[in-house]
Amino acid sequence: MPLLDLDRLTGELSPTWSGYLRDWDRALRSGNHPETTRYNYLLAASQLARYVAEHSPDPDAADAAEDPAEITKAHVEAFQAWIIDTRSASTAVNKHKCLQQFFKWLMLDEEEIDRSPMERVKLPKTPAKLVPVVEADVTGRLLEACKGKDFLSLRDQAIIRLFCNTGARLSEVANLTLDDVDLKTDSLVFHGKGAKDRRVRLGARTARALSRYLRARAKRKGADLPNLWLADRGGIPLHANGIKIRLKRLGEKAGLRGLHAHRWRHTFAHEWKRAGGDTGDLMLLLGWSSDAMPRHYGASAAAERAQETQQRMGIGDHV
Repeated sequence: MPLLDLDRLTGELSPTWSGYLRDWDRALRSGNHPETTRYNYLLAASQLARYVAEHSPDPDAADAAEDPAEITKAHVEAFQAWIIDTRSASTAVNKHKCLQQFFKWLMLDEEEIDRSPMERVKLPKTPAKLVPVVEADVTGRLLEACKGKDFLSLRDQAIIRLFCNTGARLSEVANLTLDDVDLKTDSLVFHGKGAKDRRVRLGARTARALSRYLRARAKRKGADLPNLWLADRGGIPLHANGIKIRLKRLGEKAGLRGLHAHRWRHTFAHEWKRAGGDTGDLMLLLGWSSDAMPRHYGASAAAERAQETQQRMGIGDHV
C-alpha cells in the first residue's frame, strides 16, 4: 500500500480543509516533491485540522475546523503544545516546519490569507541528544533473523545490506527501479531530495545480496514491473511503508525494539567521521547540500573521538 493515502488523511475533515489539502498535494506533485515529504506535510496539516475540531479549547476553533484560513497563531501554539505533551518536542519541530510550508502555500499560491499564522510562532526547543547508531552486531542479528534462500529472506537481506552499506534514506531505497541498478559496475543511482540523483558504489556483500534477490525476483509474479522491490505476495511493488513495517517486525524478531531505517544513515555518518573521512565526500555520498547535516549526524563520532582523546591524555588521572 502506498505511503500517502489522501482519502485516509482527509477523512472526516471539512470539505474546505479536504479540498485545500488535495490541491496542495497536486502542487507538491507538480514540484516533484517525493512521496515521503508530501506525506509528512499533509499529515501535519490534517492533524492540525483534527486538533482544532476535537481538542482545541479556543472558542473560535469551530470556524478553524471548517476552514484553514481561520487558523490563528493561538491555534497553532495550542496544537504545538499538545504535540509536545502527547508525543515529543522533536515531533513538534517537524510539525512546525511542515505547517510553515502549508500556510506559505495558502498565502502565496492560493492568496487565501494575508499573513501566515506561523509568522510569530516560535520553534520548540529540543534537548541536544546524541543520535544512537546501529552496532555491527545488531545488523548481524537482523541478517540472521532473515537468513534463508526463499524470496522474502533474499529480499530482506538485500534491503538491510543496502541501508547499512550506503546510508540511504528510506524513500531512496524504496523508490529504486530496476534501471537504477548496475551490477556490472556494482553501483546504483539514488533519487534524493530536491530531485538530486547520485550514484553510489556497492560493497561486495551488498552487490552479492542484490544479485541473489534479482535472480529470485525474476521468477516472481510482477517481475515485469519497473519497481526494484516486490511484495511477498500478489506481484505488487513494496513501498516505503511496507519496508518500514518489515524492518520493525524483523527488529522485534531479533529482540530489537524501535528499529528504523534512518538509524543506518546516522551510523554511516558516524563510522565515516570516525575513520577520518572527508566531510565534503560524505555530503556527496549521502545527498546533503547543507554542511549542518554532517555536523548533526557526526556529533556522536565527535563525542566518541573526544572521549578517546580524554582517555589517552589521562588528565587528572595521574595525581
